[in-house]
Amino acid sequence: MPASGPLVVAALSGGVDSATAAALLVEQGYRVVGMTMRLYDARGTAASSGGRCCGPRDVEDARAVSAHLGIPFYVVDLSAEFTAAVVEDFVEAYLAGETPNPCVKCNQHIKFTPLLERARAIGADVLVTGHYAQIVDDGAEVSLRRGVDAGKDQSYFLFSMPAAELPHVRFPLGGMTKDEVRAHALRLGLPNARKPESQEICFVPDGDYAGFVSAQALKRGRSLPAAGAIVDAGGVVLGRHEGTHRFTLGQHRGLGNLSTKDKLYVTSIDPARAEVTVGPKVDAERSELVIRDLRWLATPRTSLTASVQVRHRGAPIAAEITFEGDRAHVRLSETTVAAQGQAAVIYDGDRVIAGGWLASPAGP
Repeated sequence: MPASGPLVVAALSGGVDSATAAALLVEQGYRVVGMTMRLYDARGTAASSGGRCCGPRDVEDARAVSAHLGIPFYVVDLSAEFTAAVVEDFVEAYLAGETPNPCVKCNQHIKFTPLLERARAIGADVLVTGHYAQIVDDGAEVSLRRGVDAGKDQSYFLFSMPAAELPHVRFPLGGMTKDEVRAHALRLGLPNARKPESQEICFVPDGDYAGFVSAQALKRGRSLPAAGAIVDAGGVVLGRHEGTHRFTLGQHRGLGNLSTKDKLYVTSIDPARAEVTVGPKVDAERSELVIRDLRWLATPRTSLTASVQVRHRGAPIAAEITFEGDRAHVRLSETTVAAQGQAAVIYDGDRVIAGGWLASPAGP
């Protein structure tokens, strides 16, 4: 019997999560249209073998899922937008000594607004994805909240989605665990039910971020960061490096052969001087943060007692926060390693209040 429920668009990455989200809505009687984004050309790389969001193999997996579900399927080419908003931002951030988060940028610029525009063009007003997060409408306000599976929660990556679009997005998996989702995929006979999860950034399939940044910088006619010195807090040279884009704040592995037996961490990165400073972990930790380019998913405040999370796997830390324009000034209850350019998300319990990117302690 043909579905007669509301028309929705399911964003299909080729993975089991988005496939299960779409399949559950089909089972519930929704009229579902599958859409997959073509974001980059991974032919000839490890990404083409699968296990990477929106790679060539993943597009075909999404097509197979749509055929299995008997739903229309479209491929949307957003490669130009993805390159400009995500890949170039990633490269420029590393060249500037920052630690970017491309998944956040992708959610901000690519996964929601462009796909919702295309959904509306075919008469749908709802976009469905396989994210592990929850959207709650209490009648007064629509909010983004953590997924119930703490190990899979993706709300950290979603703070930058447009607040106005929250009522038009659905996350069917937010109330489930990964094991429950996999069980649904098997029950529904999805062709990718046993597909492993992607682990690396989609456009850097081999995990060599520094190599990717180098290649992309040269392709754009940019000069690579110069080789330079690894020094301690007193300026004593302990070793050499092949470019500051190979380091991130708090890093303690891959520092090369240093003339010391101490366990050292990267405490600062200065691309202009081609210098990487190392020291004890305490020197890399901060108790006060500045979050720039703040984006609200709740009613803006002037101050707030909440928690701040600065890494996807990091624990939220209680904090006192004041707001000024598009910036938040954060005083943490305990120190943490927080690198310039990382995403920082403010939570009130399990609710995402706002988020942005960490500014330099002394800079813009």
